[in-house]
Amino acid sequence: MEGRYSLVEGMRARLAQEQGTLRKEAPYRVALCYPSPYHVGMSSLGYQTIYREIHLHPGATAERAFLPDDVEAWRLTRTPLLTYESEAPVSGFPMVAFSVAYELELTGLFTMLELAGLPLLREERTERQPLIVAGGPLTFSNPDPLEPFVDVLVQGESDELIHTLLEAAASMEREALLTYLARTPGFRVPGRGGARYFVSKASDGRLPARSQIITPNTELRSMFLIEPERGCSRGCHYCVMRRTTNGGMRTVPPERVLSLIPENARRVGLVGAAVTDHPRIVELLRTLVDSGREVGVSSLRADRLTQELVDTLRRGGATHLTVAADGSSQRMRDLVDRKHSEEQILRAANFARTAGLRQLKVYNVVGLPYEEDADIDELIRFTIELSRIIPVALGIAPFVAKRNTPLDGAPFAGIREVEARLERLRRGLKGRAEVRPTSARWAWVEYMLAQCGPEAGLATMDAWKAGAGFAAFKRAFEARGCVPYLARRVEDGRRNPTVWPTVPQVLPPGAEAPTPVAAARPS
Repeated sequence: MEGRYSLVEGMRARLAQEQGTLRKEAPYRVALCYPSPYHVGMSSLGYQTIYREIHLHPGATAERAFLPDDVEAWRLTRTPLLTYESEAPVSGFPMVAFSVAYELELTGLFTMLELAGLPLLREERTERQPLIVAGGPLTFSNPDPLEPFVDVLVQGESDELIHTLLEAAASMEREALLTYLARTPGFRVPGRGGARYFVSKASDGRLPARSQIITPNTELRSMFLIEPERGCSRGCHYCVMRRTTNGGMRTVPPERVLSLIPENARRVGLVGAAVTDHPRIVELLRTLVDSGREVGVSSLRADRLTQELVDTLRRGGATHLTVAADGSSQRMRDLVDRKHSEEQILRAANFARTAGLRQLKVYNVVGLPYEEDADIDELIRFTIELSRIIPVALGIAPFVAKRNTPLDGAPFAGIREVEARLERLRRGLKGRAEVRPTSARWAWVEYMLAQCGPEAGLATMDAWKAGAGFAAFKRAFEARGCVPYLARRVEDGRRNPTVWPTVPQVLPPGAEAPTPVAAARPS
């Protein structure tokens, strides 16, 4: 019991440090779950927004639950998964709703269901157990692997759909509810229907999303998050937030953004897919900094930076500048329609140095279709050039093709191939720049989940039961017969050819599309 008490005490300590926690008695209760630890979940603007929206519904209330930091301690003490607000068991709520950001959080969902004492598989649960719902950023691309485990998928922006769901759930028996939701745009009910790969769009009146709770126990310590824009007007071929996904970019006037920031919020984060594309971003930043606040921006585009903008970020507390190149060479950037040039990134480096920033962070990808050693060598040459201006940290992620994008169906480059390119980068930049890569192995696992169907979710469950190591995932994907989609499916079930490559003039002479089937093999 002493061990269980210490776990609950940790939750209470975090709760005591929060500002803005909501508490309400209501007839319908939702356990709002995040399948990663507290410090990650409370940094999610979408999660916090849905928390507030549930409380705005007159007949509903929400309590939060997260993947424990020390899962084994909860298992050993047999402590059930509890909510923060009332320390109530999650299994006692009529609805358990998960916000899932990306593919690898699926194992966190399994662990939370296990701790709650609920069967993982939808078909093994009874009507007396909670309705399991999932939404979040993953539904913008491929939520198929979630299907075996959830009763309802909420697809796309949920700001308004959550009210539709609550209204129906509070007034209908489960069978009628599922039938109704299967016919309602924005919902998918596994086994019953609903549009696949549908991305809902909230009305402009719901914007902007913003933090409800400020806490020091997050990735973004005590920072109030708010979106000055939603979506993106650009067409980068790898991105699920590109202009065609959900109606392009919608901006919020600075006056409204400023009116929603609490007086006591001393740190403000401007969050969105393309914040610096906002036509009045400098004005907004200047006003915030002049008020004495620290300010951070989630997405800086090199082609939109000016010396004034970077100077303002520096005055707002920034110590480094982060931009994304997203292509190891100009040829690769052209392939994915990334509208950046070396000249623009060099200019950003000079802006950072002039402003007195300590470092330039550049995010990039390796493993795009048709990438060659020459492209990696171009990245080495260019990074060295940047490092002569300002110290550089290079963040590298292996390319993972996502559903609902023009590069849907593009193969994974291969674990050995990606690791060889990362090693080529390390050797070429040794002593010149930091290289911070993410794992090629786990990128392949992410790729399989991004490009496969419900069978990949079942394979992930098998791997989780076997310890969730990489070897377990390899075995499980093979045993379940997981093969990536070769083309994007459309609503009537026909298959369309993949649309990549979309910029054939940048390809090597005579190049042919790699065979996507080969992507099922990790090597």
